Amino acid sequence: MSNSENSKPGLVCPRCRSATIEVLTNSPVEGVWTIYSCTTCLYAWRSTEPEENTNPEKYPEPFRLKPDDLAKFAVVPTIPQLRVTGEPYQAKK
Repeated sequence: MSNSENSKPGLVCPRCRSATIEVLTNSPVEGVWTIYSCTTCLYAWRSTEPEENTNPEKYPEPFRLKPDDLAKFAVVPTIPQLRVTGEPYQAKK
């Protein structure tokens, strides 16, 4: 699929209200559901979700993001390495 086929014109992200929406995938049975993703805030949702998850006007206010604020957020920490079963945990120094 080309990038133009992957984008969804007119659709707005419920979380950050950006128009940078792409179609991630479609259901194996045509027309049953579609998964969309916002390339600005990385929010993803199915077309079958309730309106509070898909409609920017009904998306819960406490969970909304402003695209300008995204650069100010802390970096997500890396996931630590798994320890080998049976060995005690030793913190890195």
